[in-house]
Amino acid sequence: MSTIHVIIVTYNAMKWAERCFTSLRHSSVPVKCMVIDNGSTDGSQEYIKTHFPEIDLIESGENLGFGKANNLGIEKAYQEGADFFYLMNQDAWIFPDSFQHMLDVYNNAPDRSKIGILSPMHLDGSEKKFDIHFENYLAKDVRNNRMFSDVYFGEAKPSYEISFVNAAHWFIPRNIIEKIGGFNPYFFYGAEDYEYVNRITYFGLKIMVCTKSKVVHDAVQSFHKKQPKDKAELLANTRLSMRMQRETKYLDPNYDYNIKREKTAILSYILKLSAKGNINESKFYLEQYQYFSKKFKEIEAARKISMTGQHPFLNL
Repeated sequence: MSTIHVIIVTYNAMKWAERCFTSLRHSSVPVKCMVIDNGSTDGSQEYIKTHFPEIDLIESGENLGFGKANNLGIEKAYQEGADFFYLMNQDAWIFPDSFQHMLDVYNNAPDRSKIGILSPMHLDGSEKKFDIHFENYLAKDVRNNRMFSDVYFGEAKPSYEISFVNAAHWFIPRNIIEKIGGFNPYFFYGAEDYEYVNRITYFGLKIMVCTKSKVVHDAVQSFHKKQPKDKAELLANTRLSMRMQRETKYLDPNYDYNIKREKTAILSYILKLSAKGNINESKFYLEQYQYFSKKFKEIEAARKISMTGQHPFLNL
């Protein structure tokens, strides 16, 4: 029988703890659960120990971030012989048949070796609608798979290939962990799943969504993040996002990365903006140039590991 290890990274998870962990107890397919706690201060560590003693709780003395904490769980689950690794957010829960439906899709796949990530259908906290972010991911692929039409007319297939799904609910086979590895520790938080999916696609693997498998992700239901009222903070957040997007692009093994060309491109932005008298934006790109000048070699090394390493970023 296949063993499924559920890995959950927590930080002040009390709001969802009871529903999250109770749902795992009620799974029709037995699972083992491991929690890596990133230094919670809301009592959730003691709550887990008291009410869910079956959970393997790893208490970190510091906040390791999302990727590094997940990697710890993946490494331990691998050593314990896990056949499947289920990465799940703390603000999430499953239904009794969620795992069985994903196993059915995997076991009936014409070529299992090509399946990189399986995802269930993400509902929001009301359990009456799709999680709005998940629905947005699905919509980006409708021109290719006609999934919405099939679902509307009651002809949904067991699974569809999609280009991206966030890591709130990822079902990953053991052979994929051996090939793709873990999360890139370059990121502390915010772009790990995008970087991982880029590696999945680089190796010609598929991301599949399982239409019969439902789960919940109780995330904020808005396409737009709550923005600070302070203009300076808003600008800082926007520029941080721009920097992370550039880092994600550079780390993407599908991208033709060349340090000299990237330096030239940023310098070109600086010159053009300066010539137009846009001093603030010119300063921003100068800061970007200074930042990336210290990061280019690190990014190059991380790319090499992700493209050629054995189970990259994991100690197996």
